[in-house]
Amino acid sequence: MNTQDILDTYIENIIQIMTPYGTGSGFIIDDLIITNSHVVGGLKEVVISAKKIKRKIVQVVYDDPYFDIAFIKIDFPLPEQKLSLSSHSVEDGDSTIAIGHPYGLNYTTTEGIVSRALRLQGDIEYIQIDAAINPGNSGGPLLNRDGEVIGVNTFIIQNSNNLGFALPYFYIQEAMSDFKILNKEDIIKCPSCKNLIQEKDIDNDYCAECGVKLEVARLRRKGYKPTGSTKLLEEILTSLDINVTLARRSQSTWRVDEGSARIEINYYENGIIIGDSKLCAIPRENIDKVYDYLLEENSKLSYLQFSINENSIYLSYLIVDSSLTKNEGKMALARLFKYANKFDDILIDNFGAIKQKRDEED
Repeated sequence: MNTQDILDTYIENIIQIMTPYGTGSGFIIDDLIITNSHVVGGLKEVVISAKKIKRKIVQVVYDDPYFDIAFIKIDFPLPEQKLSLSSHSVEDGDSTIAIGHPYGLNYTTTEGIVSRALRLQGDIEYIQIDAAINPGNSGGPLLNRDGEVIGVNTFIIQNSNNLGFALPYFYIQEAMSDFKILNKEDIIKCPSCKNLIQEKDIDNDYCAECGVKLEVARLRRKGYKPTGSTKLLEEILTSLDINVTLARRSQSTWRVDEGSARIEINYYENGIIIGDSKLCAIPRENIDKVYDYLLEENSKLSYLQFSINENSIYLSYLIVDSSLTKNEGKMALARLFKYANKFDDILIDNFGAIKQKRDEED
């Protein structure tokens, strides 16, 4: 198959994975989502989305930081066209296709060849490839021309020219087999003794078999807990019936869709908090009427303000973190959500403003 055929056939199996620490990729094999341990970041829950799946919270049921493999439980219908692991060995010079979501650019596909079928790093074998992979590709599948998974894209050498490494399919096969034989969830694979330990059997983050300290157990127990103004912002969003886990794009950014409007909230290092909605683009005609309307409405608004950046109309809320309080923050963001959804329709329907185009939901 050519690259486009492979993407069209298996695209529903390609998963985007999001945590407060960043984004990565994954793919469906059997009834599990396969990804890298470093993608899930030691969390029990992560957010995923896919071609036919809106953002949802799912459970990480297996975490192996040594081989950098993690499994996520599937609680949605499986795609009709299923990916499968390769049934034959990888050779130098084989054609490869890497699929993932680098930098949030969904379903990016790159072609290359196997530069070295077996490249030893410590005592783990990797497939070295020259297909261009970037941050966000981690955890995505490396496929051959038959559309079979030959590996999971795992890491790159920084500042190099297309030096990527994928964990071979046989490690995934072995891990899946051991996990399914055990038939339990919340499993951590000890990096020292290599035993599979159920989380409930871990005492004070130490392996129940060999006694080594399990960092991933500590991370899973601790979870992600925002602090300071970030915590306050999430408390405000929660009070507005927003699921902050689904809204969160990073530790300092959130996105909320309200009706036809999309609101982005960003907390910057200098202490500035900006919530804004890119409503629409100014029309080519009757621009003066649009300006008059925005100026008139600005005089009526409290907490919020219209602005124009290049040709786009924004409705925004700006505050310094030291001035943010729960009551006023709740009032301001509630108004932002309500009026963004209201004003984009007014500007489009009454003034001929141009509806914003959006990329696929990440």
